Amino acid sequence: MEKSKYPNFTFTWIGGLVLLAGLFFGTMVVSFFNVFWMFTFKENLQYRDWFFMITNAAGFLTAIAFFDFFIVRRTTGMKLNFNFSPTNFSTYLLIFPMMIGMMFIAEFITAQIPTTGPFFGKYYDFFTQMMEKLTDDPVVMIITAVICAPIFEEIIFRGIIQKGLMNKGVEPKMAIVFASVIFGAIHGNPWQFVGAVLLGCVLGLVYYKTKSLLLPMLLHGFNNLCSTLLITYVKTESFADAFKVSEWIILTIGIALFSLFYFLFMKKYKVHYSEI
Repeated sequence: MEKSKYPNFTFTWIGGLVLLAGLFFGTMVVSFFNVFWMFTFKENLQYRDWFFMITNAAGFLTAIAFFDFFIVRRTTGMKLNFNFSPTNFSTYLLIFPMMIGMMFIAEFITAQIPTTGPFFGKYYDFFTQMMEKLTDDPVVMIITAVICAPIFEEIIFRGIIQKGLMNKGVEPKMAIVFASVIFGAIHGNPWQFVGAVLLGCVLGLVYYKTKSLLLPMLLHGFNNLCSTLLITYVKTESFADAFKVSEWIILTIGIALFSLFYFLFMKKYKVHYSEI
């Protein structure tokens, strides 16, 4: 039997600490560079639109590099490598409507989380102000949210965590849910947590079924692109507000789309793939 070119690494709590260490190291390097720049040129780069993008990318890159060097290469003797193969066109016709359905469902559930009150009100105001600072420049926002985030986050959450758990023997459903919950938790607020978990489950399911990391990256980028366009041109992330329809209509359409294309993708469509 031909040996797989993809390393058979596992993900444990040690791997989680290595990812965190890499993330911390990357962001600290950028922060120290900013301090140096402030002393030398009397300018705080944190006020530049692109600085968050650079900091975010540096953190994710070093996290992946740390996991590759300290975990994958030392335990498998191979470098970190993933399958990014495209698939036949019919696959895309199934997974994108399924993703849209879950996006609609996630929006409805997220809308039920309070945005006012002694706790949620202050937290929501803080979150809103922080997001406004990150979305001043549409170009930077698109590069960060639509290109960089899908690539880095899918490598970490689906390619490393989910796959590493399955390699360890964790049941695929549990690995998908676990990776999705962590994915939601890193967003740091309840409004994005719900959507990230639900959408993460779809991304994990697609990765598990197709074995290609390219597809969840495209779906992730599509979701973020929709949010970016809504924020930029409609000043809201809500499809219900953008289309001026009831949240219940969005929910109904979402359930119908997700149920139909989930059934077609999981029950009727056969993926013929061997990870060699």
